[in-house]
Amino acid sequence: MSSEILIIGAGAAGLSTGLELAQRGLRVAILERGRAGGESTWAGGGILSPLLPWHYDERVNRLSEYSRSLLPEWVERLQSLSGQEAEWLDSGMLVLPPYDCDAAKSWCDAHAWPWSLRPAQDFLPRTGTWDALWLPGVSQVRNPALIRVLRGAVQAAGVRLVEDAEVQGLTVSGGRVTGVASTQGRFQADAVVLTAGAWSGSLSGLDALARRVYPVRGQMLLFKLDPGALRCIVFKDGRYLIPRRDGHVLAGSTLEEVGFDKSTTTMAREDILAFAGGLLPGLNRSTLTMHWSGLRPGSPDNVPVIGRYPGLDNLFLNTGHYRYGVTMAPGSARLLASLLLAEAAPVDPDPYGLEAVAGA
Repeated sequence: MSSEILIIGAGAAGLSTGLELAQRGLRVAILERGRAGGESTWAGGGILSPLLPWHYDERVNRLSEYSRSLLPEWVERLQSLSGQEAEWLDSGMLVLPPYDCDAAKSWCDAHAWPWSLRPAQDFLPRTGTWDALWLPGVSQVRNPALIRVLRGAVQAAGVRLVEDAEVQGLTVSGGRVTGVASTQGRFQADAVVLTAGAWSGSLSGLDALARRVYPVRGQMLLFKLDPGALRCIVFKDGRYLIPRRDGHVLAGSTLEEVGFDKSTTTMAREDILAFAGGLLPGLNRSTLTMHWSGLRPGSPDNVPVIGRYPGLDNLFLNTGHYRYGVTMAPGSARLLASLLLAEAAPVDPDPYGLEAVAGA
């Protein structure tokens, strides 16, 4: 097959990177081991920000804030290209105690995030008079809907999407990747971008990446209530509730380092059920409709790897976004494209290079 930019992995990172490169006039093909968006992108909650950004490394916030500034126009463009809707919702997020109020207020003020302290019972009658932190600027998308939008947009932009194409190996010559072998045949490449999420380090020969990106299982529950039963995202003690327009409420999530095991567990189901029902009584076994898990591309400190793979001039990485692949998708795609095309980068790329983050 003729040479082009090959992207390995069609989750949020791969699809957004493919669209960015295609819109810059490059020929792009994306290889996906299963179905586009079918792994962590499908499984995630779609909250468009780090959950509590004042808890995170500045490298995470620098990239996520840049990407968040792009998200409204980016989603509109995707919807226009695809003729689909991502179900964007400006729901806001309520943070229940315990939380570090001083750290939260300081971070929000420094980054121009609107906030206020509100009685939690204004949103959740059973929570009493606790002072909760209200963040009205937090938005969300519905992940399965976003996948449809991304898939339609990249195909409208002329990207070739090849599904059920598990990559079996890279052909390397003279410090460059010259081809990719897959279950759908062999592909020649002028450059390769690896965006395979938790599977990014599983390719033979990429040992440095395998030590940097690893799978982290997250289990989620889905409930069905009447529309409007919950008006905002609710966060407490590392767990959250996410309301959808049609009355579905998503509750999660676990953080489990169990390798590539995607099974669900009774323990996690009961734990999340207790959390969800404790905040909103309607979230119980009778309204539970689904329990699933996904594998996030874990990385130390949640810092993604974006840049050239050491020793291979034309192999690039855009992976390891952990919990924030959707939030960081447009910003990471622009940063990766600038590096591949040797253009001025929109944010300093040095903190996201493999050697930099591996040594942090």
